[in-house]
This record gives sequence, structure tokens and C-alpha cells, in this order.
Amino acid sequence: MTVTRRRFLAIAASFAATPAVAQRHAWTGRAFGAEVSIDLDGPADAARPALAAAQTLIAEVEAMFSLYDPASDLSRLNAQGTHTVPVRFEALMRIAARAHDLTEGLFDPTVQPLWRAVAEGADVDAARKRVGWDRVEMRGNRVRLGAGQALTFNGIAQGFATDLVADMLRAHGFERTLVNIGEHRGAGGPWRLGLEDPVHGLLGTRTIGDMAIATSSPMATPIGAQGHIVHAAEHPRWSTVSVEAETAAMADALSTGLVLADLDLVARVRRAKGVHRITLVDPGGDLTTV
Repeated sequence: MTVTRRRFLAIAASFAATPAVAQRHAWTGRAFGAEVSIDLDGPADAARPALAAAQTLIAEVEAMFSLYDPASDLSRLNAQGTHTVPVRFEALMRIAARAHDLTEGLFDPTVQPLWRAVAEGADVDAARKRVGWDRVEMRGNRVRLGAGQALTFNGIAQGFATDLVADMLRAHGFERTLVNIGEHRGAGGPWRLGLEDPVHGLLGTRTIGDMAIATSSPMATPIGAQGHIVHAAEHPRWSTVSVEAETAAMADALSTGLVLADLDLVARVRRAKGVHRITLVDPGGDLTTV
């Protein structure tokens, strides 16, 4: 079996956790095209329904933001150019707007037409002209896109789902959990996770407690000769970026945008409220921690 970045992190976490609590429960499944997992400590009669509720919640979020299901809210918005979105969709839009501001436009969900043009060998120059978060209008829960625009939340939806599940488990009284839906969010750690680069392999570990961590590596999912993270004006500068923050959604979005950022911008983002540490892997495999 090929050990992917996400799979490695899940293995590292489960073996590194403190084994002092007697009732440890774990669930693994698939969502957002990858393996996901939840680890928690607590009585079995409470853990079983909580894990079932978590699976339902993950499925609901995935269905809302799917690019492949024509009935999803995201697909309907992209197809119609305007859509009245659910409360959770509106909440994710506001997080995305904050991440766009913090990264000075490098995190931009309107890159979907550009991504498709690159993947399909279509007119890339024409697709670039459709990119621009500033042309997306949001009035309450009514969203309107600019002409020819389409959104992708592949750089934030997994983190958003991670937060929803982590918050739900906390509300159910679980104080020690690790939720992995592509990005990780821990509670009551310590949880030790591996930091792996698709080119240079395992480069170290990070330990989190009540914290989230998200990692983006453009070449983890290449599109031909280039990575899967695209932008209208910039190319990736870093092989991997890992962001530790209070929420997985923000860590996810920031790690996506910052693979395109210079070190000065990374330093400015690091000073933002709720951002705790940023680890950068350059193309040569050297690490920088901000």
C-alpha cells in the first residue's frame, strides 16, 4: 500500500497518543476523496452515537461543497451564477474572505475555471480573466458570481468539516479528540503528527494539543508537470506549507494560499490572530519555521 501524506499523519497520531485512558475509540472512512479518521476517548455508550453523528455531518458538508454532484449547493451556484446558500455555506464564504484578505489575494476560490483549463488543456489566458474574489457578491446568504466565474472550496472545505466535527464532539462532552478530515484538529492532546513532503519524504514531526494543523503540497496531486494549486498571477514558491492555527478551516486556507507567498507575506500572516506557527519546505527540502 502506498502511504499518502494523510495516511502517514493518521498513523503517526494514533501511535503517539498517550495510552493512559482506558476507553479509546477510533473510526476511519472515506470523504472528500481520501481516508479520514476520528480518535476520541470516552465511554462506549456515548462514543458510538457521537461517531455516527460525525459521519452524518461529514457527509452533509461534502455534499454541500461537491464539484461533482450537480445537486450540491456549490454546483448549483457555479451553474447558475447566483444561489441562496445554507447557513454553513455562508459561514465558509466568510472564512474564505478572511483568508483571501490575509494572504493578499493568494487564496482565491474563484480559480476553478483556471484549474479546469490547466487540467483539460483549454484556454488558460481566457480562464485567468475570470479569476477574482472581488467580483463575488454576497448579500446575506445570497451569493452572486461574476461573469464566467466558478468557485472551488477544495482548499478550505476539508478544514471546515474538521472544525464542525471537532466542535460537535466537544459539545457532546469529549475532551480528548483528534479529527482528521484531510486536515487535523486536536483537543486535549498531545497529538504528534508527521510532516511529510511529496518530494523529500518525512521531514519531522509536530505536536499539537488544542490546535489545528493543515498542510498543502502542490505536487502531492500534480496536474501534468505542475502542481494542483493554481493562481492567476503566481506560481508555487514552496514544496510544502504547514500552518498551525486555532481552526482547521483557516489553517487549510492559509496553507493553500501561502505555497505561493514570499517570506515577507508569510511573516505577516503568522502575526495574524489565531495563527500559531507556519512551517515552509523549499524546493530543495530545507525547512523554515515562522
